[in-house]
Amino acid sequence: MNLEKVLMAFAAALAIGIPALATAWAQSKIGAAGAGTLAEKPELSATVIIMIAIPETMVILGFVVAAMILFGV
Repeated sequence: MNLEKVLMAFAAALAIGIPALATAWAQSKIGAAGAGTLAEKPELSATVIIMIAIPETMVILGFVVAAMILFGV
């Protein structure tokens, strides 16, 4: 295996790994705040669900970037 393939695989792993860690951190903060919000105002449940789902787009975009790196697009 040559060095170019190793570096591409490492770059693809970073493209998924770093956003996944950032998403986990963001969702932990949003989840705690969302639980407190729902305890006081249950009618905001749709807003809290949307706020928890938004950081997931970072992982999806990281996956797209990783696929572009590996497949040379």
